[in-house]
Amino acid sequence: MLYEFCAENVTLLEKAMKAGAQRIELCDNLAVGGTTPSYGVIRAAVDLAKPYGATVMTMIRPRGGDFVYSNLEIEIMLTDIQKAKEAGSQGVVFGVLTEKNEIDVLKMQRLLEACKGLEVVFHMAFDAIPKEQQFSTIDWLIEHGVSRILTHGGVATEPIQNHFLWLNTLIKHTAGRIEILPGGGITVNNRDEIIANLGVNQLHGTKIVF
Repeated sequence: MLYEFCAENVTLLEKAMKAGAQRIELCDNLAVGGTTPSYGVIRAAVDLAKPYGATVMTMIRPRGGDFVYSNLEIEIMLTDIQKAKEAGSQGVVFGVLTEKNEIDVLKMQRLLEACKGLEVVFHMAFDAIPKEQQFSTIDWLIEHGVSRILTHGGVATEPIQNHFLWLNTLIKHTAGRIEILPGGGITVNNRDEIIANLGVNQLHGTKIVF
């Protein structure tokens, strides 16, 4: 089982890795769901992770709020992807939607072109996409080389247990073609229940290992 620790900075990284975290999602401003960390923080996290064999996935998100980004914000994200790569991050985490909460194909393509050599994760913007469109979104992400989808399976304020049925439906649709990474409200205390109900081999959270 792979545990991905969601970290707001480097303060708890070594503690998390000693407790079993094998992958880090690195961000800033968790109070707004996470934004892009600084170059210096990324470099420090990568250096801390190396002795543990852990990988660092860097959040690429210029602000809190929705996932509808202007052309200027896309330019910012392109620069941040490049900086994350230069800092040694093994991957990046982002998602771009239209005002109708559909995947923004053109803007996603621009960002993906900048990600050569990096693992790419589509984050919880996925949960804002209407359920009937999530299957075609999964197929598009697979076709464009995205490795993983971070999802709560539904409304973020509800316990993830409420979304087991839908998460299992998504997992069945993927048929092993892309990784589904459950996240949101998963802790040391409930992670075994979630593994048993979803049959997944990885989980994400800020309290996933302690």
